[in-house]
Amino acid sequence: MLYFDFKGKKISKLGFGLMRLPLLSSGEIDRDKTAEMIDEAMNSGINYFDTAAPYHSGMSEIVAGELLGKYPREKYYLADKYPGHQVAKTYNPKETFEKQLNKCKTDYFDFYLLHNVSEQSFPVYSNPDYGIVEYFVKQKQEGRIKHLGFSSHGMLPNLAEALSLFGSEMEFCQIQLNYLDWTQQSAFKKVEMLKAFGIPVWVMEPLRGGKLANPGENIVSTLKKARPNASPQEWAFDFLLDTDNVGVILSGMSSLEQLKDNIGIFSNYKSFSKENREYLLKTAELLKRGVPCTGCHYCVEYCPMGLDIPKLLNLYNDAMIQPSVIVDMQLSAIQEGKKPSDCLKCRSCEKMCPQGIKISEALEKFVEIIPDIPSWEELCKKRALEEKKFSKKLN
Repeated sequence: MLYFDFKGKKISKLGFGLMRLPLLSSGEIDRDKTAEMIDEAMNSGINYFDTAAPYHSGMSEIVAGELLGKYPREKYYLADKYPGHQVAKTYNPKETFEKQLNKCKTDYFDFYLLHNVSEQSFPVYSNPDYGIVEYFVKQKQEGRIKHLGFSSHGMLPNLAEALSLFGSEMEFCQIQLNYLDWTQQSAFKKVEMLKAFGIPVWVMEPLRGGKLANPGENIVSTLKKARPNASPQEWAFDFLLDTDNVGVILSGMSSLEQLKDNIGIFSNYKSFSKENREYLLKTAELLKRGVPCTGCHYCVEYCPMGLDIPKLLNLYNDAMIQPSVIVDMQLSAIQEGKKPSDCLKCRSCEKMCPQGIKISEALEKFVEIIPDIPSWEELCKKRALEEKKFSKKLN
């Protein structure tokens, strides 16, 4: 198993994300299979386990506490997160934190994150009335949090805003990072920005929800031409292991087979050539759908509605590849009058586009597919109801 040193701690590069655990037919976590996976992980040298309040409707924390509890506390690192990104009437960091410690059966968290700092949740995290950042800084000072960080699905300006506000208190940052989003979401710029702040990167979605493990026959055959014996997921993980300033690479594994495959990759990694890296990034272009916006912003000045066209096109591209609640979350954070549907189709922007993109047509198509994008608000409501249901069972 590969390890890296973080402030004197020897941490496994492969982290076990407890968000896609094996399930019973009832929809509840299969504790027996999960226990088998955690035992295999511990025996293979994985020592970083990541949970969060919304995972498995609140049951991930409980199962983590139960199954990791049989091991000496100093043998593993446990990460949890404050759900400031969820829709709620109010936010009480103390109440949530105490509940999480109790559910995980621990006196402290080795790593604790502000969960999903983004355009939509930033007003919550920055609200002085809630005092979220201040509270968790205090918990760190008292030793109940060993290392404080945050995760981000926001775009580059939002990440810069977060770092400006509380970056000095953060020790690590978890971002969506993989060879597709390296350019698709300008993840390389986020990596550069975090490095400039002296903040190491924790990786989430290394396989983009499994898409890069099963990228399609065309991509698989293209990759095999360069490395016949390497699986698609090996390509994806090798890319990240070769990326500077990357610490933990989290994988949300759902079966013992997936776990063993990943352990093999992280145990046998030697190097990743510059040629392979360039080849993989070129191959990533075959996965992309949408429009070739480079974010030059030449179009923005000529939009009578003042739309942030590059941002909208970036979200459109994401929705075309893999519609998700993250796209809906970022769309809902855009103010009224600045949404895709506000395009006047005047085409003034298109005259200035160096890529020749038919922007009005792309935004029109975006409006058409928006109803098919999963709703972030509905997901939060569903999770809240499920958590209440499970809480009643526990009581």
